[in-house]
Amino acid sequence: MNNYPEIQELLEQRADLYARLKLLAYDGTPEIKENNSGKYLYVRKRVGSRVVSTYVDVYSDMLYQLLLRNNAEAKELRKQIRKVEKSLAEKGFTQGELSADVLLNLDFARMNMKLSIYEQAVLEGVATSFPQTEDIIENGKVNGVTASDVQKILNLKHSWEFILDKDVLQVKSDYSILCHIAKLVNEGFFASGGRIRGVPVTIGGTSYVPPLPIETVVVENIARIVASENEPIDVATELCLYCMKTQIFNDGNKRASIIFANHYLISRAGGLLVIPEKHVPMFKHLLIKYYEDGDNGELKEFLKQNCHRKHK
Repeated sequence: MNNYPEIQELLEQRADLYARLKLLAYDGTPEIKENNSGKYLYVRKRVGSRVVSTYVDVYSDMLYQLLLRNNAEAKELRKQIRKVEKSLAEKGFTQGELSADVLLNLDFARMNMKLSIYEQAVLEGVATSFPQTEDIIENGKVNGVTASDVQKILNLKHSWEFILDKDVLQVKSDYSILCHIAKLVNEGFFASGGRIRGVPVTIGGTSYVPPLPIETVVVENIARIVASENEPIDVATELCLYCMKTQIFNDGNKRASIIFANHYLISRAGGLLVIPEKHVPMFKHLLIKYYEDGDNGELKEFLKQNCHRKHK
């Protein structure tokens, strides 16, 4: 398909817009209802052929203004989605169908998304409990958690929503998908979070200093790994570890690498790859050995045995 690069970019844009839409705390037209006990706020939206009103809270000017802003933002996002879909149609894109196995894996990933986000947050040293993480995912905030940690968790949610879009799952796992994931992971922290690293970095706990990545080499290596005929979990672990060790971006490399590996794995109906909380210390220990070329395949085997969740 000659328009593949343009179509791929449009699909990524659409998935990003849908993910942003899902991040809104409230989606619907605000309405005020009043009775003898006071004034109350609802949001009204069409669901199928019915118009449904959902209770929000007791009326306050601040909450009412938030609902108005959310409604305006939702309308703008839907407008942009329609514009992207029109461009896709003009370029000849037609909706493909995922296999039954991939759809089953997709449902499995969605059901486990909150736990996956929590375990990734633990790996990054975010000090939230699972209930707190759930609250942040569902409501966008929680008391007693720093703004930085809340942002990291919301970014993880945004990134997972992106790769769990059906259209994005039909796009090949390549460098451009990885860069978009890194951009989402780093949102609010780096203006160019999805750009290849152009400055030296060091990694705590190891003498390994990753060389500056060369974009053409990274593109070729990712393509080579993806083209392998190995089992999906073997390809996914190699993708994950290659991206981590290369330190392609200024920050968020572990987060982006794991989510990128899952984009590949889910699209191949291969389950999920997430480091469980109880295995984080051993994973970090083996990761240091891997960085220093001293693990002899231990880390890949560890990931396959302890971090691979199968959907069936």
